[in-house]
Amino acid sequence: MAASQHHVPDALAAGYQRFREGRYADERQRYRELGSGAQRPATMVVACSDSRSAPETIFDAGPGELFVVRNVAALVPPYAPDSAAHAASAALEYGVLALGVSSIVVLGHGRCGGIAAAHAEEAPLSATDFIGTWVAGIRDLVPAARAVTGDDRAALQLALERASVERSLANLRTFPWIRSREADGRLGISGAWFDIALGELQAHGPDGWRRVAAG
Repeated sequence: MAASQHHVPDALAAGYQRFREGRYADERQRYRELGSGAQRPATMVVACSDSRSAPETIFDAGPGELFVVRNVAALVPPYAPDSAAHAASAALEYGVLALGVSSIVVLGHGRCGGIAAAHAEEAPLSATDFIGTWVAGIRDLVPAARAVTGDDRAALQLALERASVERSLANLRTFPWIRSREADGRLGISGAWFDIALGELQAHGPDGWRRVAAG
C-alpha cells in the first residue's frame, strides 16, 4: 500500500513560505497575541466567495481585524428561527452576539457569478441546482431591474448586484438582535460594492450609491 501523502497544492505551499518569511516575520508578535487570546474584530464583512473580491485585500486589513463571512453572491437571508441549518445566520449570530462587532458591511462586487445565475436563462450547473435555490430571492428583483435597464445585460447585472446588497441590508434588520443594536447605536450597518477591474469601491447611502474617495 502506498504511503499516504500530506500536502497542499504547490502554489499554496509557495505562498505559505512567502507568508512565513514576510508577513508573519514582520507581525510575529501580533500573531502570537492573537493566538494566545480571543479574537476581537470590530467589523464583520459579508462577502462573496468570488476569488477576486477578498475583503482582507480590498480593505488592506491586518490579522484579527475583520470577521469575514463569504458565500455565493454575498447574500444575507431573512431571519428564520427554525430547526434547519443556516450557515450565514449562524455566522451573524456569532459575530454580533459572541464577538460583539460594532459594524456589519455587506460587500457586493462586479461580474458576480451568483447574481448572473439569478437572471440566467441557461440550464443549472447540476441536477440539484444548489446555486439556483440559494439565489432564488434575487430573482424577485429582476423584473424591477429589467424595467429600468431593458435588454442591456451589463446594466441589468450591475443593477442586480446593487439591489442584492440593498436586499441583504434589509434582511439584516429582520434579525431582532441586529435590529435592536442598530436602533440603540451599538451596531452600524452598511453596504458596499467593489469594481474588480477598476479597483473602485462604492458605498450605499440614503442618496444611493457613491464612490468612496481614494488617493
